[in-house]
Amino acid sequence: MNPTFISAESISRNFAEVKAGMKPKEAVEESNRCLYCYDAPCIKACPTGINIPSFIKKIASGNMKGSARTIMDANPVGATCSRVCPTEELCEGACVLNHSSKPILIGNLQRYATDWAIRNDQSLFAAGKSNGKSVAVIGGGPAGLSAARELARFGFAVTVYEAKEQAGGLDTYGIVSFRLPQDISLWEVEQVRKLGVRIVTNTRVGADISAEQLLERFDAVVLAVGMSKVPMLGIEGESLNGVFDAIDFVESTKASVRADIAGKRVAVIGAGNTAIDAATCSVRLGADRVQIVYRRTSEEMTAYDFEFDFAKRDGVEFRWLTAPVRIIGDGNGGVAAMECVRMRLEEKDGKRHPVPVEGSMFVMEVDAVIKAIGQTRHLPLVEQLGLAHKRGIVTVDNETNRTSDPRVFAAGDVIFGEGQGEAMVVSAAQQGKQAAYAIYKQLVELQEEPT
Repeated sequence: MNPTFISAESISRNFAEVKAGMKPKEAVEESNRCLYCYDAPCIKACPTGINIPSFIKKIASGNMKGSARTIMDANPVGATCSRVCPTEELCEGACVLNHSSKPILIGNLQRYATDWAIRNDQSLFAAGKSNGKSVAVIGGGPAGLSAARELARFGFAVTVYEAKEQAGGLDTYGIVSFRLPQDISLWEVEQVRKLGVRIVTNTRVGADISAEQLLERFDAVVLAVGMSKVPMLGIEGESLNGVFDAIDFVESTKASVRADIAGKRVAVIGAGNTAIDAATCSVRLGADRVQIVYRRTSEEMTAYDFEFDFAKRDGVEFRWLTAPVRIIGDGNGGVAAMECVRMRLEEKDGKRHPVPVEGSMFVMEVDAVIKAIGQTRHLPLVEQLGLAHKRGIVTVDNETNRTSDPRVFAAGDVIFGEGQGEAMVVSAAQQGKQAAYAIYKQLVELQEEPT
């Protein structure tokens, strides 16, 4: 297949942020629609408990710094969340105006206030007076940054260990630029760094520094490493050139322009948010045709509704009840096709399980395959820390986020699964805060109480 030429400039334009922010007049008018409910259900629906009526009222009165501070006080990654949170399911879904007209556009207003803070280079918080205690945070993503920010405000000396070149985790590397520009996440990182938090990048705990060393040097540790790579499919042809890990694929578009997808037929395996991101990235990279292949139906897909709608608007096709069997090579080490089988859902133990339909094999002509079937766990690190876990999912107390080791706390995707936690940026932020509060209570507050 002859590659289609698409200029680097065109691709760069394709990755510019899709959704424009509110204009001042729009923001004020929308703010004035808010009823400023005393017992606001929108606050209860926000995992971080942002005082939504308060920040909206501050926009209406022109107090932009106060508005941004109210948001970021509750949610250390509030600028990111204004763009990526499923607000229609959370705060906006709980708005009382749903019963009479349309909900307040809370996410857009949150973005308006935090964008103002970013443009005006605002520093919103200050570090607390030193309490003489130190904490190591493993992982500089939403959960780790939130924990670090709160700990610094409590007066702890905090060091964040981040494996990548820059902190921010999923927000910096794993969410497509046309929905979340990288500079938004990096501004949130700087808000934390300005509190005196030491952020050590390009350092992998368990390799460059041991977990044992951290436990020796620090009074407490927060484990916030998220998840790892996409697992292997376990099918023939998986090692061919042109088969990509969705996490790596999306990350590659955050740093530079890639021209190897232009004109190609792309199959994305999986139907979560990362699969949608990989598919929409492929469209913007100039792919000729993009299909998402999923062994269940749209009812079981884990992607947010707004992500699903976004992909459909981009022209992504969906092949439901379809599972890959093998990837077929082109004879030169590349991909030529993917053999698939049709599936049906069978009820068992109260759940619907996908089962192959006999004699339903068929071949899809594709030039690239992107795997987006979940992620593996950082099991070696969890075991190095000696923590109780279920298949790498760290077990924590839901109130304190404390692990089986009383000096180690955990937050974010490292605790998601087995009915525990939620896989949202905003939930990770709240878990990081909870861990920080629990550490403060354990190491400072309880020790200061008179006996």
